Amino acid sequence: MMFYKTPLNPKNLKNTKMLIMKYLLILLLIKTFNIFSQVNQYDKPQRIKVDGVSAVVGDYIILESDIDKAIVEMESQGMSVKNITRCELLGKLMEDKLYAHNAIQDSLEVTDQEIYDYVDQSIAYFTDQLGSIDKVLEFYRKPDELSFRDELFQINKIQKLSSMMQSKIVDDIEITPEEVRSFFKQIPKNELPTFGTELEISQIVLEPKVTDDEKDRIVNQLKSFKVDVEERGLSFSSKAVLYSQDPGSRSNGGKYTLHRKKPRMVKEFRDIAFSMQEGQISDPFKTDFGWHILLVEKIRGQEVDIRHILLTPKVDQAQLDEARNLLDTLRKRIIDKEISFEVAALQFSSEKETRLNGGAIINPSTGDRRFELTKMDPVLYNQIRDLNDDEISVPLLDEDRSGLKKYKILKVTNRYDEHVADYSKDYVKIKDLALKEKKLKAIKKWMKEKIELTFVSLNKDYYSCKFSNNWRKN
Repeated sequence: MMFYKTPLNPKNLKNTKMLIMKYLLILLLIKTFNIFSQVNQYDKPQRIKVDGVSAVVGDYIILESDIDKAIVEMESQGMSVKNITRCELLGKLMEDKLYAHNAIQDSLEVTDQEIYDYVDQSIAYFTDQLGSIDKVLEFYRKPDELSFRDELFQINKIQKLSSMMQSKIVDDIEITPEEVRSFFKQIPKNELPTFGTELEISQIVLEPKVTDDEKDRIVNQLKSFKVDVEERGLSFSSKAVLYSQDPGSRSNGGKYTLHRKKPRMVKEFRDIAFSMQEGQISDPFKTDFGWHILLVEKIRGQEVDIRHILLTPKVDQAQLDEARNLLDTLRKRIIDKEISFEVAALQFSSEKETRLNGGAIINPSTGDRRFELTKMDPVLYNQIRDLNDDEISVPLLDEDRSGLKKYKILKVTNRYDEHVADYSKDYVKIKDLALKEKKLKAIKKWMKEKIELTFVSLNKDYYSCKFSNNWRKN
C-alpha cells in the first residue's frame, strides 16, 4: 500500500485544523441530539413530533402545522372535527394546492391587491362581529395582526386560485336532454331519489308610495357620494361601510363578484354592472330593493368585481296603511272572483320579478317554481305554513334586510307531495343531478391527469392513508 504525502505548510495545517474542528462540532451536535432523543430505560418511551413536511404538490409545501391550522379553523367556525381524520384534511389540502399550482401554470391571474382587499374586508368583518382586533386575535389564537394578515393572505390566495381553476374545468360543461334521459335510466328503481313535499307559491306585492321629496333626497345623496369619489378622491368602500343599507355587503365595502353565467342580483343591477368599464361609477338607479350607485372595480373575462351603495326610502305609517288597505281590497275582489290572482298580479304588483309570471315566485336555488318545504326560507315558510291550497293570505307586512317595507298577499297555487323521482314531473331536478355528476366526472378526470403530470411527494407517515386520489402514483 502506498501513501502520498503533501508538504506540511502553515496554510495546509490551518485548513486541516479547521476541517477537524468542523467534524468535531458535527459529532458533538449529533451526540447532543442523541442524548436528548434517548429515553431513560426505566421511563415510558415518548416521541415529540416537530413541524415537518406532510406533502409537496407542485410548487407548494404542506406542513404538519397546516393540518393543525385547518382543524383550528374548522373548530373556530363551530364545525365538528370529531369524525374528520388528518388523512382527509391532508387530502383536501393537496387538492387545493393542485388546483392552485395548475391555475398558475394556466396563467389564471389573481392580483395581490385583490387578495389584500379581501383580507382587509375579512379583518373588518371579524372586528365588527367581535368588537375589536384584540378580540379577533384572541379568538383565532394569533400573536399579532401582521402575522394574522399574512396567514389570511396565503390562505385566500390559494383558495382563490383553486376556485378559479375549478370554475375553468366545469363552467363550460353542459348537458343534453338525451344525457339526462340516459342518466335517469341508469339509476336502479330501488335507488331512485325521493323528493320531499314541494309547493308553488305566488304573491302580489304593493310598495308604499314614496314621496318625490324622499326620492330626491336619496338620489341627491347618492350623487354626492359619486362626486366625493370621482372628484375628491374619497374611498367608495368607506362610503359603503358607513352608509349602505345592504347588510350582505356593507361590512366588506359593498363588494360583490358577479358572473355572466351565474345570475346573481336582480336584472337591472346585472345589466348596469356588465355594461360599464373598469373604474366607472354609475348614476343612481332603482331596483326593488331601493336606489343604488355601482362601481366596477375589476373585469376578469366572465367575472366582474363591483362595489355598490344601497339606500332605501323612508316611508311613514300613513303610506304603509294606504298600501295595506289597497291590498286588502284587492284580496277581497280576488276571493269574490271579480278578478283572478294572476291578472291582479300583472296589473297591480310592484314586484317586477314576479308580476309578469302572474305572481309566481321563482326558487333562486333551482330556477323553477317549486319550493321544497324542508329547504324553504324560514320567513317564507312561516308566512305560508297555515295556508290551504288556493287560499289567499291576509296582507302581510314584509321588511327585507335593507329595511325596505312593503305589504304582500300569498297563495299556494300547487302542492306536490313527497314522491319517488318521476322523469316527466321532476325533469329539472333530474337534469341538475345529471349535470352535477357530469361535472364531478370531469373534475375526477382532470385530477387524475394532473396528478400524473405534477410533482407530488408524500411523507411516509401518510402512506397508509386511503385517499380518494392516487397521490402515491402507484
